[in-house]
Amino acid sequence: MKKSTIYVIIAVVVVLIGVYGCNTYNGFVTQDENVSRAWSDVETQYQRRADLIPNLVNTVKGYAAHESETLKAVIEARSKATQVTVDPSNITPEKLAEFQEAQGAVSQALGRLLAVAESYPDLKANEQFLELQAQLEGTENRIAESRRIFNEAAQTYNVSVRRFPANIFANMFGFTTKGNFKAEEGAEKAPTVEF
Repeated sequence: MKKSTIYVIIAVVVVLIGVYGCNTYNGFVTQDENVSRAWSDVETQYQRRADLIPNLVNTVKGYAAHESETLKAVIEARSKATQVTVDPSNITPEKLAEFQEAQGAVSQALGRLLAVAESYPDLKANEQFLELQAQLEGTENRIAESRRIFNEAAQTYNVSVRRFPANIFANMFGFTTKGNFKAEEGAEKAPTVEF
């Protein structure tokens, strides 16, 4: 073979690798942005819940003044949860677990608050309380949906980053896998319902 033919073959191979690398890199960037957008949606829904909590607490406070322990627990859980943040560019399983734990504490505190509300017939019939309770329920559904969408975006991204030969470019350019939301501990057990 002539030297010029060898140079042409090498040049073609280098160009093909370069084109593949550019396409792969751009795909990673797009998927990384999808994960970041999905994470922003999750945070938005959690913020919506955090914004509803003071209104709900104040409504219950008027009816159940002596239930201050429960009200304090809700306020403290909300405060702690709003302090835990996750950087979308560095979503690790550990950071997500910390975030999820803080949000789980809010869910538990809200559950106790709603249980307290059951003891007050006037409160249960209060229009403002019922509206806030419905908004909170809708927000919990939105949170679940946002988490599902985030997990799908993270899974798509993670598969792309781990597939061969794209994983070579992922490692070269610093793209690493993202964490996922996992079911909360004990979620696999059905709650006991007693009458």
